[in-house]
Amino acid sequence: MGLEEKLPAGFLLTTVENLAGFMRKSSMWPATFGLACCAIEMMAVGTPDYDIARFGMERFAATPRQADLMIVAGRVSQKMAPVVRQVYDQMSDPKWVISMGVCASSGGMFNNYAIVQGVDHVIPVDVYLPGCPPRPQMLLNAILTLHDQILEMPLGVDRVQAARAAERAAMEATPTHAMKGLLA
Repeated sequence: MGLEEKLPAGFLLTTVENLAGFMRKSSMWPATFGLACCAIEMMAVGTPDYDIARFGMERFAATPRQADLMIVAGRVSQKMAPVVRQVYDQMSDPKWVISMGVCASSGGMFNNYAIVQGVDHVIPVDVYLPGCPPRPQMLLNAILTLHDQILEMPLGVDRVQAARAAERAAMEATPTHAMKGLLA
């Protein structure tokens, strides 16, 4: 009787997925996009006071080809949006994005033609971090939230297709009674 026959069904696959998730979360290299005042708070996370190195992230990648996490810190202008997209496309898969600050998440107080009203119009975002500017502790919390998402993500999942399927399901969903009153 072989080892596979003695183990419960799915045990080995679950163990491999957990190990892969642990390795992914423990060796993330961020590509930073410090576009405004939030970048100062993001830089503070690299200091000994906050010690991002304890998460295996002490190396901020200077090139997108060596990064798997993009931290968009600050407002994204219409002129900068194609550059953000190009850097995201050059990052290795799997890749994740943290939108840091209210300006990156929704345009903030800059509701005009020059600022993108949320970086999610340009690239998919995994974690939104509110605040103006958010404190370094909040960025650490967002990183830990992302780590939890990475640990639970099964191997082989196409994140782009999953996001599109979730968006389609939300658009096709039947409104609840409360929503029907708002829509009428």
